Amino acid sequence: MITDPVADTLIRIKNGYLASRFEVTIPYSKMSLALVSTLKRYGFIEDFKKNTRPDRPHLSIYLYEKDKKTFTDVKQISKPGRRIYVNKKNIPIIRDGFGVCILSTPKGILTGEEARKQNVGGELLAKVW
Repeated sequence: MITDPVADTLIRIKNGYLASRFEVTIPYSKMSLALVSTLKRYGFIEDFKKNTRPDRPHLSIYLYEKDKKTFTDVKQISKPGRRIYVNKKNIPIIRDGFGVCILSTPKGILTGEEARKQNVGGELLAKVW
């Protein structure tokens, strides 16, 4: 059983890039699906597909080729033992706009830019650049 699906999803993607993989498989959950779709919208991954098997649903994440540097690093902010919340005024800007911060808000999983536009704050999950 995975105790922290946010960290597991992000680290598997990062390790896939470091190992020059073209595909990474992660266990399916609504949280991991929302994270992966956010990463796809911002160009950190190429594509993803939900594979449903009766015994074990999972997500197949397709990564960019090695020469296209997109996912440099990730830093998890909130952890299961220590949650970090920010209001709409304190949402950080990552790497002068070249990275994104991912928040869990009442309106779903959003990036910092989307949360600022919708005037919501939430739990700061991770920074990706």
